[in-house]
Amino acid sequence: MTEEFKLRVFTEPQQGATYDDLLRVARTAEEAGYDAFFRSDHYLKMGSVTGEPGPTDAWVTLAGLARETSRLRLGTLMTAGTFRLPGPLAISVAQVDQMSGGRVELGLGSGWYGDEHTAYGIPFPSLKERFDRYAEQLEIITGLWETPPGETFGFEGGHYTLADSPALPKPVQSPRPPVLIGGTGKKRTPELAARFADEFNLPFADLDTAAAQYERVSAACSAIGRDPAEIVRSAALVLCVGKDEAEIARRAEAIGREVPELRTNGLAGTPEEVVDKIGTWRERTGITRLYLQVLDLSDLDHLELVASAVAPQL
Repeated sequence: MTEEFKLRVFTEPQQGATYDDLLRVARTAEEAGYDAFFRSDHYLKMGSVTGEPGPTDAWVTLAGLARETSRLRLGTLMTAGTFRLPGPLAISVAQVDQMSGGRVELGLGSGWYGDEHTAYGIPFPSLKERFDRYAEQLEIITGLWETPPGETFGFEGGHYTLADSPALPKPVQSPRPPVLIGGTGKKRTPELAARFADEFNLPFADLDTAAAQYERVSAACSAIGRDPAEIVRSAALVLCVGKDEAEIARRAEAIGREVPELRTNGLAGTPEEVVDKIGTWRERTGITRLYLQVLDLSDLDHLELVASAVAPQL
C-alpha cells in the first residue's frame, strides 16, 4: 500500500461474528498489507441475518487486537456517542492506544440506530439532543487528551460537567489519536468536523453526494480559519471483487446482494473495474483512504485478491 492512498478493512460484526472471526480477518489484513482494521460499533444486527452468536463490544475487540497485531491501525466507524460517557470513553481509547503502541483512531458519531438502544436499555434522546451531546463529547474527549501532563481539565456544558480531572491516562499518540467524523448532515456535521476532525468519512454515499459534502467541510474549515487540507478525506464502500463473473456472483450471493446493485452502489466487479472506480472517486473527491466493507468474514481469499490484484495498481 502506498502512503498516498490507503486501503482499510471495515467489518460489521453485529451481523454475526465472534472475536476469533475478527482476529482472523485482522491478521489476514495485516499480512496482506492493508493499512488498517476498523469495525462498526453496534449492538444489534440489521436486516434478515440472525446476528448470532451476538454482538461484540468494539473497544473490547480493539483492545484484544491491539495485543495480537503489530502494524495495523485500529479504529471504529463509528463509536456511538449514546453508548458511553465521554470521560470513560477517553480513558478506554487512550488505554487501547497504549496497548497498541499508538495505533488507535477514534471514529465518533452521535448514534442513530434506535432499535439497538431499545434492545439493550440505552437511552436514545431526540436528534437535536444527541447532536448537542455529541458536540460536548468531542470537546471533552479531545480536551482530556490534549491537557498537558500535570494539569487538570474542566468542562461545564448543558449535558456534561467535569471538574479538576487529572485527564489521565494519556494516549501514546501526541497530541492525541486521530478523530474521525462522518455523515451527510449539511450544517452541524461539517461544522463539528472543521473543529475536531482529523479525517472526514462518507459511508456508502454516491459520488455527487460525497463531493458536495466534502466541499461543505472545506467551507466550514475556511469559515473558522482552518486549512481544509488538514482533514483527510475518506469513504466507505461495500466490497465484492472477483477474478471473473462467476466469482463476483458467488460473493454477492454470500452477502445477500445483487451484482448490478453492487456495481452501482459499491466497489464491485473485476480488479480492473474496481481500480477504475477508485480512480474516479479519487479524481472527483480527493479521497486518500478507502474503507472496504467486508461482509463475509469467512472469505479471507477476498481480502488477499484485493491486496494482490487491486492495491498494486493504486
